Amino acid sequence: METSLHQQLKSHYATSSDQIEVVIGAYRIDVVRDSELIEIQCASLSAIRKKVIDLLRRHDVRVVKPTVNRTRICKRNVSNGPVISRRLSPKCGAVHDIFEELIYLRGVFPNPRLTIEIPTIDVNQYRWMRKRKTRRRRDPGYVIEDTELVDVHSTVELNEPSDLWQLLPGEAVSKLFDQASDSSGVFNTNDLADAVGCARWIAQRIAYVLRHCHAIEPIGRDRTGIRYRIPVQHAILV
Repeated sequence: METSLHQQLKSHYATSSDQIEVVIGAYRIDVVRDSELIEIQCASLSAIRKKVIDLLRRHDVRVVKPTVNRTRICKRNVSNGPVISRRLSPKCGAVHDIFEELIYLRGVFPNPRLTIEIPTIDVNQYRWMRKRKTRRRRDPGYVIEDTELVDVHSTVELNEPSDLWQLLPGEAVSKLFDQASDSSGVFNTNDLADAVGCARWIAQRIAYVLRHCHAIEPIGRDRTGIRYRIPVQHAILV
C-alpha cells in the first residue's frame, strides 16, 4: 500500500494533479513534469533499476531517493487508533546510507538523461503494537502502519560523477584531498575511512560506488589494498 510519504512527495514535485500517476508505455510514472519523468523511490532502488534503464532509452528521468534525517515514532495500541506516545528515534541518517542504495544504479549513472535527486527529510512513522509476537526470531512486536513527511531540509542533485562528492561531509572531502596531495594524488580506503570517520568496510562500499560511477579510478594495489586517484577532469570540479 502506498504510504502518505510517497503521496506527499508526489504532490511536492508536481505542479498540478494531472502530472501525477501518468501512464507512459508499459509504466505508470509518479510525476511527469514538462518533458521529465520523475520516479520517487522511498524503498530500495533495486526495485526500479530495470524501469529506469527502460525509460532512459527515450526520456529524461529524475530519480528521487529521499534520505531520512530524523524519525519521530508515533505509537498506537490498535491499527488506525489514537496516538498514545511520541518519541524521536535515536537513529539518524548516515553518510553511507545513500551509497548503499546507489550500488543498485551502477552502470546506469552517470547518464546524460538521468538526474538523481536526494532530499534530506524528517518523517513521522506510525506503529501499532501487537499484543503477541510471532514466532519469528526478529519480530519487533509492532507493525509500521504509515510514514508521513514532516519537513524537507535540503536536496542534492547528481548529474555528473564529481557530484557524488557532495554526499560526503565537506571537511571529509578536504581531508581526503589533503591526504591525497601528500601522496601524489593517491589514496586508499583506509584514507577514505579516516576522512569520513567510518569503518573501513563502509569506506570500501563508498569507494565501490565512486569507482563504478567513474568518480575515482583504481591505479594499482599494495599491501594496504587498492589505490585510487580522482580523474583530472573530476578533480577540477570537486
